[in-house]
Amino acid sequence: MHKPHQEAAHEHAHEQALALAQASGYAMFARDSATRALGMQLAEMGPGYARMTMAVRPDMLNGHQTCHGGIIFALADSAFAFACNSRNQNTVGAGCTIDYLAPGRLGDVLTAEAVEQALAGKSGIYDVKVSNQDGRTIALFRGKSHRIGGEMLPAQADGLAPPPM
Repeated sequence: MHKPHQEAAHEHAHEQALALAQASGYAMFARDSATRALGMQLAEMGPGYARMTMAVRPDMLNGHQTCHGGIIFALADSAFAFACNSRNQNTVGAGCTIDYLAPGRLGDVLTAEAVEQALAGKSGIYDVKVSNQDGRTIALFRGKSHRIGGEMLPAQADGLAPPPM
């Protein structure tokens, strides 16, 4: 096989994986009432990757008038969930930790970026960085996933484009 053919095959495989991740993310978001109720938006999906955003509302503030840690955790956890389900294989969280580094404030737009660090067998490790609109790191989350079987989407015909996010 000569090199241009290998590169074209690799590019096609990457495009298929990206389309599957986007379609899986769209399907999961449509069924995820909790994520939508908190005003989270699915900004970007890729294989082993998800980026979500959320504006901090008045009903998300704690007694110190900063974003409640549970709300920040929910954003990080949702991004983690979307990243570990990006290959259309039903996957759940098996454990996680979070470190809070700075407060979220009313009106902040928080972004959680989840990146797969390892995937072996049925287990995966994902790191999620939550930052505000100024790029300040708010929290760091690490999640461990476990694949449970089944798929988000039924088998699709080759070339099916995902719905727009």
